[in-house]
Amino acid sequence: MPNSARRLKPKGLPYNKLLAFAGLLGIVLMPSLAAALEYRSVAVPKAVLYDAPSAQAKKLFVVGQGYPVEVIVNLGNWIKVRDHFGTLSWIEAKDLDSKRSLIVKANDAELKPAPDAAAKAITRVGKDVLLEMVEPPSVDAAGNSWIKVRHRDGLTGYIKTTSVWGY
Repeated sequence: MPNSARRLKPKGLPYNKLLAFAGLLGIVLMPSLAAALEYRSVAVPKAVLYDAPSAQAKKLFVVGQGYPVEVIVNLGNWIKVRDHFGTLSWIEAKDLDSKRSLIVKANDAELKPAPDAAAKAITRVGKDVLLEMVEPPSVDAAGNSWIKVRHRDGLTGYIKTTSVWGY
């Protein structure tokens, strides 16, 4: 066999061991990916969002009670969150509640008495209105996903998941 046709053996870990290590790393990191799907709501009348996990950090925004956020990193006393605009910030853990709120992202979302696209709307809900999540999402026979919600005025109904953020 000529020298130019010789196969070179890779140095370092054999390919099978490297592949096994990559698979194990993926399994270890999976729970942290699932944790990124945790949502909470602001529990206090006014909460400050910071650019770092410290009360001395730059104050970015003030949000009101019920404002939904997605938990990205939990450091105990401080939690890194993402809002419905995609903005990342930090909030004190004591200012959050596990009670779930949703924010309407559609301009004019319909609230229905049942999880059915054919049902007549009870009312229409405007963009940026906060709703309390009463039940987790469910899928109807047509494949539409719905969430049972409650408006602060007490009106309860179903809204399409595509119309809200925070579930």
